[in-house]
Amino acid sequence: MDYDLSKMRNIGISAHIDSGKTTTSERILFYCNKIHAIHEVRGKDGVGAVMDNMELERERGITIQSAATQVQWKDYTINLIDTPGHVDFTVEVERSLRVLDGAIMILCAVAGVQSQSITVDRQLKRYHVPRIAFVNKCDRQGANPVRVCNQIREKLGLNAHMMELPIGLEDKLEGVVDLVTMKAIYFDGESGENLRYAEIPAHLADDAKKYREELLDAVSMFDDELMEAIMESGFDNLPEEKIHNAIRKGTLAEQFVGVFCGSAHVNKGIQPLLDAVARYLPAPTDVKNEALDLDNNEAPVELSCNENDPTVALAFKLDDGQYGQLTYTRVYQGKIKKGEELTNSRSKKRFKVGRLVRMNSAQMEDINEAGPGDIVALFGVDCASGDTFIGNGINYSMASMYVPNPVISLSIKPKDKQAAAQMSKAINRFTKEDPTFQSYMDPESGETIIKGMGELHLAVYVERMKREYKCEVETGAPQVAYRESITQRAEFNYTHKKQTGGSGQYGRVAGFIEPIADKDYEFVDMIKGGAIPNEYIPSCDKGFKRAVEKGTLIGFPIVGVKVTINDGQYHPVDSSDIAFQTAAIGAFREAYEKAKPAILEPIMKVSIEGPTEFQGNMFGLINQRRGVIVDSTDENNMSVVNAEVPLSEMFGFSTILRSSTQGKAEFTMEFLKYGKVPGNVSEELQAKYKAEKAAEKK
Repeated sequence: MDYDLSKMRNIGISAHIDSGKTTTSERILFYCNKIHAIHEVRGKDGVGAVMDNMELERERGITIQSAATQVQWKDYTINLIDTPGHVDFTVEVERSLRVLDGAIMILCAVAGVQSQSITVDRQLKRYHVPRIAFVNKCDRQGANPVRVCNQIREKLGLNAHMMELPIGLEDKLEGVVDLVTMKAIYFDGESGENLRYAEIPAHLADDAKKYREELLDAVSMFDDELMEAIMESGFDNLPEEKIHNAIRKGTLAEQFVGVFCGSAHVNKGIQPLLDAVARYLPAPTDVKNEALDLDNNEAPVELSCNENDPTVALAFKLDDGQYGQLTYTRVYQGKIKKGEELTNSRSKKRFKVGRLVRMNSAQMEDINEAGPGDIVALFGVDCASGDTFIGNGINYSMASMYVPNPVISLSIKPKDKQAAAQMSKAINRFTKEDPTFQSYMDPESGETIIKGMGELHLAVYVERMKREYKCEVETGAPQVAYRESITQRAEFNYTHKKQTGGSGQYGRVAGFIEPIADKDYEFVDMIKGGAIPNEYIPSCDKGFKRAVEKGTLIGFPIVGVKVTINDGQYHPVDSSDIAFQTAAIGAFREAYEKAKPAILEPIMKVSIEGPTEFQGNMFGLINQRRGVIVDSTDENNMSVVNAEVPLSEMFGFSTILRSSTQGKAEFTMEFLKYGKVPGNVSEELQAKYKAEKAAEKK
């Protein structure tokens, strides 16, 4: 490897939809001399356009160029990974964060902390990714970066402080004040490429002094030397290096977030942001990465950044492009060399590294090897997203990323025989690429069912089947992933007896079932005195597990049940594994009826954003859908309404929202929890289920 690992940064840009991620990425590529002209993202002014943009992006498989780009900034190497903003594609964000060391969180200077910013923040915290914040769009009417900084503190609970102040706002945005060097920075030249340093404008001197003291006060907590220097000589004449060190320490410990500001659209503020990435965000050597030792009960093992150790790399994203399958891979330890053999730790298959490429903006660069910290792509490797590649002598697996469960399903059927073959090809590829997209064959109806995170998610995949595989499919009505559960304790005492010629079947199981909050299913064995022999206890567990697969109310899985067995009986000849499994199934069904079963439905966290004049309409739409309004805030003639709404009521919501707000409102929705359905809805669902069963019998 020909570069210094401490000068490498693996960063991602994450933000709410339409906060300017793509525009900022474009500027970063330009100032790092990766592209020679700046291109704009067009048509992002309306709700529909944002969605269209997202769909087109998905149709191209999230463009290869933006998935991972390497740029050089001064003497630093920066791997930049793009993450989508739409919540239906949350797994794209998860898989990117899994391999990042640091992040830039972009916020809009007008809208501030939005619903998706909160989701992104939660994901960054889950993966312990240190971040800096960039308040973009300071040239827009109503921009106020200081207010956004306060929102980051209040809404996200982060220790955020201004690192820069804008010189002028809205259409008067001229540059920024650097609160560390206490200099004004102006961005001259046609595309803001020439930086001009000057004295701070007189009208900003007092503000700059105030915010600088706040900043130094906050970061001195992370560095004793800086604290001593402040105590001795106050806030002036402090060595810049000491301030940078303190900020870096706080950022790496995830206890400080520096807030930068500017506007990518008018080319102001990007170069200081790149300096901050180099100065404050972690190098691969600053991050502790762990793998699980599969030969030692999955004990965690800390990985080294040594290129001579056995290879450990994670395949975090698959992309089927025109050249075949591209596997984006992050190398954690050791190195990947062209022509070398590696093992997939999940499938245990060995494979030879064929073509190895580094993604560089618009082109691929063939390379011969990649070392620790590198993000590269392999061609033609048969693997799934989240697989670990290992070298000789070890058997490690990287902890897999968090994959949320799908909440919506759709039946699809091909229009003709030719489409059937193409459809199965498409489904195979999509399920491999995206762990939140799942499919199965319904044994009763024989239909193919696809499952995903939301209507848009499934609509995009159906559209991709049409465009990429020339496969016309018909879709059924969307189905909600309901669950059944119990509301009270109930006892069972069930005997399974069957006498046929020769030995029969016999098993008695007694105990009780009760609701449990934090698990889907738990089995407790309280048998004493060998009433049921030890070898049949797993059989009982197996039987109960089979019983909860499908409830009797509407045929959906049963969750939140704790089963305890405390008595039973066996027969020396007639008892068997199958007898106790059958007894457990019978026992569960007997108790289930007495335990007041209820139907649960997915409740979504819905956030609607639109002009205040339509707030009444937004409230009305939520109330019509059995929704509960959690809170609403008004700022700058914009209203944000947060609510909890059942998924079954949200189908087609985007069209209705658009028509009742003149296309000016947008919404995001993500799964929150399962909640009990009201009595009248429960009766409707049960009646429908009974009618379907009766129709099948005919």
